[in-house]
Amino acid sequence: MPRFDASQTLRARLFVLLQYVLPQHLLSRLVMHLTRNRWAPLQRALIRTFVRRFRPQMHEAIESDPLGYPTFNAFFTRGLRPGARPAPTDPLAFAAPVDGAISQIGRLDAGRIVQAKGHDYSLEALLAAGSPWPARFAGGSFATVYLAPSDYHRVHMPLAGTLRAAWVVPGSLFSVNAATAAAVPGLFARNERLVLMFADGTLEWSLILVGALFVGSFTTVWHGDVRVHGRRRVCELPMTSAHAPLHLARGAELGRFNMGSTVIALLPAESLDWRADLGPSQAVRVGQTLGRLRAGQIGEPR
Repeated sequence: MPRFDASQTLRARLFVLLQYVLPQHLLSRLVMHLTRNRWAPLQRALIRTFVRRFRPQMHEAIESDPLGYPTFNAFFTRGLRPGARPAPTDPLAFAAPVDGAISQIGRLDAGRIVQAKGHDYSLEALLAAGSPWPARFAGGSFATVYLAPSDYHRVHMPLAGTLRAAWVVPGSLFSVNAATAAAVPGLFARNERLVLMFADGTLEWSLILVGALFVGSFTTVWHGDVRVHGRRRVCELPMTSAHAPLHLARGAELGRFNMGSTVIALLPAESLDWRADLGPSQAVRVGQTLGRLRAGQIGEPR
């Protein structure tokens, strides 16, 4: 059950409690179909309503007119103009994989990841995988970035790397906003998620794309749409280069959220130092330097 503290408003508490009784997966499937329907009057109405409420920045988009997109999902997952998010010039920089706000950032303590003040969860629960994966990140670094509805929703490579493994984990679809993260125990290890494991030389790192309420699916450049709905167990995805090379350069697009959510980055111990000025609620953008690989890392970007 949720854990509330005195600082949370009645409205936030009611929102969290409501999520326990909502048909999360049914609602998410309905939203997925609704946002991909091509009936123009419906899509224009959805986009206009969204723009009025969230005021997304469109000047960097390839198509700057919100009504120039055939569906709401195409608008929501819009691409950016070339050069809008340049990669860092420092070859050892770890770049932000998404636009969003830092939820938590730091070190793994005894295999526990901080979710919010007073809440944490285990690395094993997040990855939903046995040995050797959790052990490879023990004592390492993590960063959790929350994507608000108005943010750019494509995911990019923070480092150069080769996809080594990928799997989907079934679960709940709670919202991942601050109020829910502060109240729902183990939120990111309870929600549906897509785990991507990468390597460059001997350096291994991971990105976990966490689903949320109304997130219909994930999309990757390797697998296309990845829908977790209906799966009852962890399912490995094929390692195929049929649609994109398994090795991608830093800054390359690797996927997107169909509706918004959260990305968690994991790196092994003694591999990276986060910028000292980064902390919760700080806005970040794709390509912005979040940290730096330690000098002499064998897995330096090529």
